[in-house]
Amino acid sequence: MQHNDFRAGQRIQKTSDFLASRVWLRLHFPVAARSRLCFPEAHGPYRNRPRTPFPRVPRASPASPPGQRWARSISAPEAALLAGGADSGKVEAQQVLASAPTDRNLCHFQALGCQTTHSNQEVLQRCSLVIFATKPQVLQAVLTEVAPVVTAEHMLVSVAAGVSLRTLEELLPPKTRVFRVSPNLPCLVQEGAMVMARGLHAGNSEARLLQNLLEACGQCEEVPEAYVDIHTALGGSGVAFVCMFSEALAEGAIKMGMPSSLAHRIAAQTLLGTAKMLLQGGQHPAQLRTDVLTPAGTTIYGLHALEQGGLRAAAMSAVEAATCRAKELSRK
Repeated sequence: MQHNDFRAGQRIQKTSDFLASRVWLRLHFPVAARSRLCFPEAHGPYRNRPRTPFPRVPRASPASPPGQRWARSISAPEAALLAGGADSGKVEAQQVLASAPTDRNLCHFQALGCQTTHSNQEVLQRCSLVIFATKPQVLQAVLTEVAPVVTAEHMLVSVAAGVSLRTLEELLPPKTRVFRVSPNLPCLVQEGAMVMARGLHAGNSEARLLQNLLEACGQCEEVPEAYVDIHTALGGSGVAFVCMFSEALAEGAIKMGMPSSLAHRIAAQTLLGTAKMLLQGGQHPAQLRTDVLTPAGTTIYGLHALEQGGLRAAAMSAVEAATCRAKELSRK
Protein backbone atom coordinates (compact mmCIF):
# COMPACT_ATOMS: atom_id res chain seq x y z
CA MET A 1 0.00 0.00 0.00
CA GLN A 2 2.84 2.40 0.78
CA HIS A 3 4.33 1.80 -2.65
CA ASN A 4 0.97 2.52 -4.28
CA ASP A 5 0.60 5.69 -2.20
CA PHE A 6 4.02 6.83 -3.38
CA ARG A 7 3.12 6.31 -7.02
CA ALA A 8 -0.20 8.09 -6.46
CA GLY A 9 1.67 10.95 -4.83
CA GLN A 10 3.70 11.35 -7.99
CA ARG A 11 0.63 11.38 -10.18
CA ILE A 12 -1.03 14.07 -8.12
CA GLN A 13 1.53 16.57 -9.29
CA LYS A 14 -0.46 16.96 -12.50
CA THR A 15 -2.23 20.28 -12.82
CA SER A 16 -5.64 18.67 -13.08
CA ASP A 17 -5.13 17.01 -9.72
CA PHE A 18 -4.18 20.33 -8.18
CA LEU A 19 -7.52 21.73 -9.23
CA ALA A 20 -9.59 18.76 -8.09
CA SER A 21 -7.83 17.87 -4.89
CA ARG A 22 -9.58 17.36 -1.63
CA VAL A 23 -7.16 19.36 0.50
CA TRP A 24 -7.63 22.44 -1.61
CA LEU A 25 -9.63 25.04 0.16
CA ARG A 26 -8.54 24.58 3.70
CA LEU A 27 -6.81 27.83 3.94
CA HIS A 28 -7.86 31.37 3.88
CA PHE A 29 -11.50 32.02 4.37
CA PRO A 30 -12.90 34.67 6.70
CA VAL A 31 -16.24 33.71 8.21
CA ALA A 32 -19.02 35.56 9.95
CA ALA A 33 -18.79 35.91 13.72
CA ARG A 34 -20.78 32.80 14.48
CA SER A 35 -19.08 30.68 11.83
CA ARG A 36 -16.03 28.50 11.49
CA LEU A 37 -14.42 27.29 8.32
CA CYS A 38 -14.48 23.55 7.83
CA PHE A 39 -13.29 20.98 5.34
CA PRO A 40 -15.02 17.60 5.34
CA GLU A 41 -13.30 14.71 3.56
CA ALA A 42 -14.45 11.32 2.48
CA HIS A 43 -14.20 8.41 4.86
CA GLY A 44 -14.49 4.66 4.41
CA PRO A 45 -13.51 3.39 0.94
CA TYR A 46 -12.22 6.83 -0.04
CA ARG A 47 -9.68 7.14 2.74
CA ASN A 48 -6.70 5.94 0.67
CA ARG A 49 -6.71 8.74 -1.88
CA PRO A 50 -3.22 10.13 -2.60
CA ARG A 51 -1.86 12.86 -0.37
CA THR A 52 1.02 15.28 -0.67
CA PRO A 53 2.84 16.88 2.29
CA PHE A 54 1.99 20.47 3.13
CA PRO A 55 4.60 23.17 2.66
CA ARG A 56 5.29 25.20 5.78
CA VAL A 57 3.35 28.45 5.77
CA PRO A 58 3.65 31.28 8.34
CA ARG A 59 0.90 31.46 10.96
CA ALA A 60 -1.76 34.05 10.34
CA SER A 61 -1.72 37.26 12.29
CA PRO A 62 -4.67 37.74 14.66
CA ALA A 63 -5.72 41.04 13.13
CA SER A 64 -9.36 40.81 12.05
CA PRO A 65 -12.06 43.35 11.33
CA PRO A 66 -14.34 44.10 14.32
CA GLY A 67 -17.29 41.75 14.57
CA GLN A 68 -15.74 38.99 12.50
CA ARG A 69 -13.64 35.92 13.04
CA TRP A 70 -11.47 34.52 10.31
CA ALA A 71 -10.73 30.92 9.51
CA ARG A 72 -7.29 29.89 8.38
CA SER A 73 -5.29 26.83 7.46
CA ILE A 74 -2.53 25.89 5.02
CA SER A 75 -2.15 24.09 1.73
CA ALA A 76 -0.51 21.16 0.07
CA PRO A 77 0.49 21.41 -3.58
CA GLU A 78 -2.97 19.89 -4.06
CA ALA A 79 -4.33 22.92 -2.22
CA ALA A 80 -2.87 25.97 -3.92
CA LEU A 81 -5.83 28.16 -3.06
CA LEU A 82 -5.27 27.53 0.62
CA ALA A 83 -1.60 28.34 0.60
CA GLY A 84 -2.23 31.61 -1.17
CA GLY A 85 -4.40 32.88 1.66
CA ALA A 86 -1.98 31.83 4.35
CA ASP A 87 -0.05 35.09 4.20
CA SER A 88 -3.12 37.31 3.89
CA GLY A 89 -3.81 37.60 7.63
CA LYS A 90 -7.50 36.95 7.05
CA VAL A 91 -7.69 33.62 8.85
CA GLU A 92 -6.58 32.17 12.15
CA ALA A 93 -5.70 28.52 12.56
CA GLN A 94 -7.84 28.03 15.66
CA GLN A 95 -10.93 28.98 13.66
CA VAL A 96 -10.47 26.10 11.21
CA LEU A 97 -12.07 22.70 11.67
CA ALA A 98 -10.67 20.12 9.24
CA SER A 99 -12.06 16.63 8.73
CA ALA A 100 -10.18 13.58 7.48
CA PRO A 101 -10.40 9.79 7.97
CA THR A 102 -7.19 9.45 10.00
CA ASP A 103 -4.78 11.55 12.06
CA ARG A 104 -2.18 10.94 9.37
CA ASN A 105 -4.16 13.27 7.15
CA LEU A 106 -4.68 15.86 9.87
CA CYS A 107 -1.24 16.17 11.44
CA HIS A 108 -0.34 19.24 9.41
CA PHE A 109 -3.47 21.04 10.59
CA GLN A 110 -2.92 19.97 14.18
CA ALA A 111 0.65 21.30 14.06
CA LEU A 112 -0.69 24.71 13.07
CA GLY A 113 -3.26 24.77 15.85
CA CYS A 114 -6.30 23.97 13.72
CA GLN A 115 -9.19 22.01 15.15
CA THR A 116 -9.67 18.56 13.63
CA THR A 117 -12.19 15.76 13.55
CA HIS A 118 -12.84 12.43 11.88
CA SER A 119 -16.56 13.13 11.48
CA ASN A 120 -17.88 14.96 8.45
CA GLN A 121 -21.24 15.41 10.14
CA GLU A 122 -19.55 17.10 13.08
CA VAL A 123 -18.16 19.63 10.63
CA LEU A 124 -21.67 20.56 9.51
CA GLN A 125 -22.98 20.62 13.07
CA ARG A 126 -20.29 23.05 14.22
CA CYS A 127 -19.80 25.24 11.15
CA SER A 128 -21.96 27.34 8.86
CA LEU A 129 -19.40 27.85 6.08
CA VAL A 130 -18.14 24.56 4.71
CA ILE A 131 -15.80 24.03 1.77
CA PHE A 132 -15.94 20.65 0.04
CA ALA A 133 -12.49 20.17 -1.42
CA THR A 134 -12.89 16.59 -2.54
CA LYS A 135 -12.20 14.96 -5.85
CA PRO A 136 -15.25 14.81 -8.14
CA GLN A 137 -15.72 11.06 -7.82
CA VAL A 138 -15.79 11.37 -4.03
CA LEU A 139 -18.04 14.40 -3.61
CA GLN A 140 -21.36 12.60 -4.06
CA ALA A 141 -20.57 10.17 -1.24
CA VAL A 142 -19.56 13.02 1.07
CA LEU A 143 -22.67 15.07 0.30
CA THR A 144 -24.90 12.04 0.85
CA GLU A 145 -23.26 11.53 4.22
CA VAL A 146 -23.70 15.10 5.44
CA ALA A 147 -27.07 15.92 3.83
CA PRO A 148 -29.11 14.93 6.94
CA VAL A 149 -27.43 17.67 9.01
CA VAL A 150 -27.46 20.47 6.41
CA THR A 151 -29.68 23.38 7.45
CA ALA A 152 -30.76 26.73 6.06
CA GLU A 153 -27.87 28.33 7.99
CA HIS A 154 -25.20 26.57 5.95
CA MET A 155 -23.22 28.02 3.06
CA LEU A 156 -21.62 25.17 1.11
CA VAL A 157 -18.80 25.66 -1.38
CA SER A 158 -17.51 23.04 -3.82
CA VAL A 159 -14.21 23.12 -5.66
CA ALA A 160 -14.74 19.69 -7.24
CA ALA A 161 -14.17 20.02 -10.97
CA GLY A 162 -17.03 19.05 -13.24
CA VAL A 163 -19.74 18.82 -10.55
CA SER A 164 -22.52 21.22 -11.49
CA LEU A 165 -24.54 23.45 -9.19
CA ARG A 166 -27.62 21.51 -10.22
CA THR A 167 -26.01 18.27 -9.05
CA LEU A 168 -25.03 19.85 -5.75
CA GLU A 169 -28.56 21.12 -5.19
CA GLU A 170 -30.08 17.74 -6.06
CA LEU A 171 -27.88 15.96 -3.53
CA LEU A 172 -28.62 18.42 -0.73
CA PRO A 173 -31.81 19.54 1.03
CA PRO A 174 -34.07 22.02 -0.80
CA LYS A 175 -32.97 25.66 -0.83
CA THR A 176 -29.42 24.90 0.31
CA ARG A 177 -27.06 27.79 -0.51
CA VAL A 178 -24.31 26.38 -2.72
CA PHE A 179 -21.39 27.77 -4.72
CA ARG A 180 -18.86 26.43 -7.19
CA VAL A 181 -15.32 27.78 -7.17
CA SER A 182 -12.65 27.22 -9.81
CA PRO A 183 -9.20 28.27 -8.56
CA ASN A 184 -5.80 27.85 -10.19
CA LEU A 185 -2.25 27.09 -9.18
CA PRO A 186 -0.93 30.68 -8.80
CA CYS A 187 -3.11 30.96 -5.70
CA LEU A 188 0.00 29.50 -4.05
CA VAL A 189 1.63 32.92 -4.38
CA GLN A 190 -1.55 34.98 -3.92
CA GLU A 191 -1.77 35.67 -7.64
CA GLY A 192 -4.58 33.29 -8.50
CA ALA A 193 -7.21 33.82 -11.17
CA MET A 194 -10.46 32.40 -9.84
CA VAL A 195 -14.12 32.35 -10.78
CA MET A 196 -17.13 31.50 -8.67
CA ALA A 197 -20.74 30.71 -9.54
CA ARG A 198 -23.69 30.70 -7.18
CA GLY A 199 -26.64 28.34 -6.91
CA LEU A 200 -30.30 29.32 -7.10
CA HIS A 201 -30.67 30.04 -3.40
CA ALA A 202 -27.42 31.85 -2.64
CA GLY A 203 -27.86 35.57 -2.05
CA ASN A 204 -25.76 38.64 -2.70
CA SER A 205 -24.42 38.82 0.85
CA GLU A 206 -23.13 35.23 0.72
CA ALA A 207 -21.58 35.87 -2.69
CA ARG A 208 -19.78 38.98 -1.43
CA LEU A 209 -18.47 37.12 1.61
CA LEU A 210 -17.08 34.25 -0.46
CA GLN A 211 -15.57 36.58 -3.03
CA ASN A 212 -13.85 38.54 -0.28
CA LEU A 213 -12.40 35.33 1.11
CA LEU A 214 -11.15 34.15 -2.24
CA GLU A 215 -9.54 37.48 -3.05
CA ALA A 216 -7.08 36.79 -0.23
CA CYS A 217 -5.09 34.86 -2.81
CA GLY A 218 -5.70 36.58 -6.10
CA GLN A 219 -8.37 37.85 -8.42
CA CYS A 220 -11.87 36.38 -8.13
CA GLU A 221 -14.86 37.17 -10.30
CA GLU A 222 -18.41 35.90 -10.12
CA VAL A 223 -19.51 34.43 -13.44
CA PRO A 224 -22.35 32.38 -14.93
CA GLU A 225 -21.74 28.70 -14.36
CA ALA A 226 -21.30 28.18 -18.11
CA TYR A 227 -17.98 30.02 -17.85
CA VAL A 228 -16.51 27.65 -15.25
CA ASP A 229 -15.40 25.03 -17.80
CA ILE A 230 -13.86 27.78 -19.93
CA HIS A 231 -11.97 29.00 -16.88
CA THR A 232 -10.71 25.48 -16.29
CA ALA A 233 -9.05 25.70 -19.69
CA LEU A 234 -7.93 29.34 -19.58
CA GLY A 235 -7.01 29.81 -15.94
CA GLY A 236 -6.34 26.23 -14.93
CA SER A 237 -4.74 24.54 -17.92
CA GLY A 238 -3.50 27.95 -19.03
CA VAL A 239 -0.81 27.76 -16.34
CA ALA A 240 0.73 24.83 -18.20
CA PHE A 241 0.39 26.64 -21.52
CA VAL A 242 2.20 29.71 -20.17
CA CYS A 243 4.91 27.51 -18.65
CA MET A 244 5.50 25.88 -22.03
CA PHE A 245 5.83 29.31 -23.66
CA SER A 246 8.21 30.47 -20.92
CA GLU A 247 10.27 27.35 -21.42
CA ALA A 248 10.40 27.91 -25.17
CA LEU A 249 11.48 31.53 -24.71
CA ALA A 250 14.30 30.48 -22.41
CA GLU A 251 15.40 27.67 -24.70
CA GLY A 252 15.65 30.13 -27.57
CA ALA A 253 18.06 32.20 -25.49
CA ILE A 254 19.97 29.07 -24.47
CA LYS A 255 20.33 28.16 -28.14
CA MET A 256 21.90 31.55 -28.74
CA GLY A 257 24.42 31.07 -25.93
CA MET A 258 22.85 32.30 -22.69
CA PRO A 259 23.25 30.12 -19.54
CA SER A 260 20.14 28.09 -18.77
CA SER A 261 19.39 29.38 -15.27
CA LEU A 262 19.75 33.00 -16.36
CA ALA A 263 17.56 32.46 -19.42
CA HIS A 264 14.75 30.90 -17.39
CA ARG A 265 14.86 33.68 -14.78
CA ILE A 266 14.66 36.37 -17.42
CA ALA A 267 11.83 34.61 -19.27
CA ALA A 268 9.79 34.24 -16.08
CA GLN A 269 10.40 37.83 -15.03
CA THR A 270 9.42 39.04 -18.50
CA LEU A 271 6.11 37.20 -18.21
CA LEU A 272 5.54 38.60 -14.71
CA GLY A 273 6.31 42.18 -15.70
CA THR A 274 4.18 41.99 -18.82
CA ALA A 275 1.23 40.59 -16.87
CA LYS A 276 1.47 43.41 -14.33
CA MET A 277 1.50 46.02 -17.08
CA LEU A 278 -1.57 44.50 -18.71
CA LEU A 279 -3.50 44.34 -15.42
CA GLN A 280 -2.44 47.66 -13.96
CA GLY A 281 -2.64 49.66 -17.17
CA GLY A 282 -5.82 48.08 -18.47
CA GLN A 283 -4.35 47.92 -21.95
CA HIS A 284 -5.30 45.41 -24.60
CA PRO A 285 -2.34 43.08 -25.28
CA ALA A 286 -2.22 44.26 -28.88
CA GLN A 287 -1.55 47.84 -27.71
CA LEU A 288 1.30 46.81 -25.44
CA ARG A 289 2.73 44.64 -28.21
CA THR A 290 2.63 47.61 -30.57
CA ASP A 291 4.46 49.77 -28.02
CA VAL A 292 7.42 47.38 -28.19
CA LEU A 293 7.66 47.44 -31.99
CA THR A 294 10.09 49.59 -33.94
CA PRO A 295 10.40 49.64 -37.73
CA ALA A 296 12.81 46.98 -38.96
CA GLY A 297 13.66 46.14 -35.33
CA THR A 298 14.20 42.87 -33.53
CA THR A 299 10.63 42.52 -32.25
CA ILE A 300 8.89 42.58 -35.62
CA TYR A 301 11.29 39.96 -36.94
CA GLY A 302 10.56 37.77 -33.95
CA LEU A 303 6.80 38.26 -34.22
CA HIS A 304 6.95 37.30 -37.88
CA ALA A 305 8.64 34.04 -36.88
CA LEU A 306 5.94 33.36 -34.28
CA GLU A 307 3.21 33.95 -36.86
CA GLN A 308 4.94 31.61 -39.27
CA GLY A 309 5.03 28.98 -36.52
CA GLY A 310 1.29 29.35 -35.86
CA LEU A 311 1.59 30.48 -32.22
CA ARG A 312 -1.70 32.38 -32.19
CA ALA A 313 -3.74 29.58 -33.73
CA ALA A 314 -2.05 26.96 -31.54
CA ALA A 315 -2.87 28.89 -28.35
CA MET A 316 -6.49 29.37 -29.36
CA SER A 317 -6.81 25.69 -30.25
CA ALA A 318 -5.29 24.69 -26.90
CA VAL A 319 -7.91 26.64 -24.95
CA GLU A 320 -10.66 25.26 -27.18
CA ALA A 321 -9.49 21.67 -26.75
CA ALA A 322 -9.13 22.00 -22.97
CA THR A 323 -12.59 23.58 -22.69
CA CYS A 324 -14.18 20.79 -24.70
CA ARG A 325 -12.47 18.21 -22.50
CA ALA A 326 -13.69 19.98 -19.33
CA LYS A 327 -17.26 19.96 -20.67
CA GLU A 328 -16.89 16.29 -21.57
CA LEU A 329 -15.78 15.46 -18.03
CA SER A 330 -18.68 17.49 -16.61
CA ARG A 331 -21.16 15.29 -18.48
CA LYS A 332 -19.78 12.08 -16.97
